[in-house]
Amino acid sequence: MLFPPLQTGKSVWYGPAMNHRKQEWMIALSPIEIVELEVAVKSFKESGKSIGEMGKSDFSLPIFGKKLTQLKAELINGIGFSLIKGLPLEKYSEKEAATIFYGIGTHLGNARSQNAKGHVLGQVRNMGLDSTDPKVRLYQTNERQTFHTDSCDVVGLLCMQPAKEGGLSLLVSANTVFNEMHRRRPDLLKLLLQPIATDRRGEVPEGMLPYLLIPVFSYYKHKITPFYQRQYIESAQRFPDAPRLTAAHFEALDLFDELCNDPNLHLTMMLEKGDMQFVYNHAMLHDRTGFLDDEDVYKRRHLSRLWLAIEGDRQLPEVFATRYGSIAIGNRGGIVVQGTKLTIPWMADLLADL
Repeated sequence: MLFPPLQTGKSVWYGPAMNHRKQEWMIALSPIEIVELEVAVKSFKESGKSIGEMGKSDFSLPIFGKKLTQLKAELINGIGFSLIKGLPLEKYSEKEAATIFYGIGTHLGNARSQNAKGHVLGQVRNMGLDSTDPKVRLYQTNERQTFHTDSCDVVGLLCMQPAKEGGLSLLVSANTVFNEMHRRRPDLLKLLLQPIATDRRGEVPEGMLPYLLIPVFSYYKHKITPFYQRQYIESAQRFPDAPRLTAAHFEALDLFDELCNDPNLHLTMMLEKGDMQFVYNHAMLHDRTGFLDDEDVYKRRHLSRLWLAIEGDRQLPEVFATRYGSIAIGNRGGIVVQGTKLTIPWMADLLADL
């Protein structure tokens, strides 16, 4: 295997410097753009369609849509993330807010299923579940998530309610982490360019292994693409036929985590109510710190989430099809198993499970 060179371009950045470049990644909604979103919601309601049936043509944004086109280009070819601020959530019902968020998503890509239940608009809340259970996804807990990627091109979050304390969002450039490992320990970096077993956590498509075999760093078409979830890598060792992690693998993974957690590399932000964050999974890793919830169940941390497949995106290596179902640009990513039906869960559904 040809050892990849150091990566260059706008996707290589360091958190402290990026914190002073907010004009490049922060978008403040103007009053005219908010009105345009509200008109689009009203028009969509009158169509009689369900949110899951919505396409870009169903949510017309003649003004703000131009910014979203620029945002999409910046996600794919630029710094890899954006934060949209100023959505006045207090004016809207849960379904109206969801319609706005999903509608914005249609201008960026196509929504994908986020779990075996087929949720295309995920609800991220602390369900009080045990993170050591190999079938539990970490977003269902209030514990530190650790840096990871999601199984889609772009992940979007709408903050419906921040936590009482904590729950900070952390972002790091995968290319920056790659370059730092390249300079410091190329011997360990080589191990991360080879397939490593990652647990599917019980969400296994028909005919597939219960774990994935994808490198932490894939080098394809002159681009580095990350795929990472440390807890799932370690829990995959429960399968006897999964390739074993050696002491050198653990050293490589530890260095990877150390770099991601280095405040000189990552960027930290707090998502406030109404904030929308979009992150490009093929150039970024994201994380969320642990948090303390309010005793009032209706004031607990709550984010809506989108997984999107993006038109005009980069090509991915064939191995990603084992997780994404397909590597066809604009029609890849998500989690689909036998019996999966696309749906949107609502707050009432979540509260019934608490």
